[in-house]
Amino acid sequence: MERLKHMGSKLSGPGGQGGKTIEQNADINVTPFVDIMLVLLIIFMVAAPLATVSIRLDLPPATPPTTDEPKEPVYITIQDTGSIFIAEKQTSLETLIPDVCAALGGGNPGCKEERVFVRAQPEVKYDQFMEVMNALQEQGFYKVGLLNEDID
Repeated sequence: MERLKHMGSKLSGPGGQGGKTIEQNADINVTPFVDIMLVLLIIFMVAAPLATVSIRLDLPPATPPTTDEPKEPVYITIQDTGSIFIAEKQTSLETLIPDVCAALGGGNPGCKEERVFVRAQPEVKYDQFMEVMNALQEQGFYKVGLLNEDID
């Protein structure tokens, strides 16, 4: 008898002896997998155009209008003698905040929102530097930049 393969099993026994034993077949049947993949492909092809929805966006212009010029930054310089300068004007720790606001543009109430740069000479002690930083922070100056100058 010839061997018949049907649905992953063999119906005839070895050698055609007429025994009706069933053996397992280890071949993988990929037909159901291909069917499922084709159905999923069709579903995604139909659903993809529905997923693209046009939304109207009002974007700002590409170049923002420049009405005001950038302000000159204010530099606070700490010298090794303990003296504090704002630009070229000497100040003290007690009058630091009013002098910084005056250098930033008069009695502007938003002067604490402007950026201030602090630089110190290399010989300045740490506590002198931190007194200035703490005074600025206590009065609400949180945009403080630190400058380092190269020593030749």
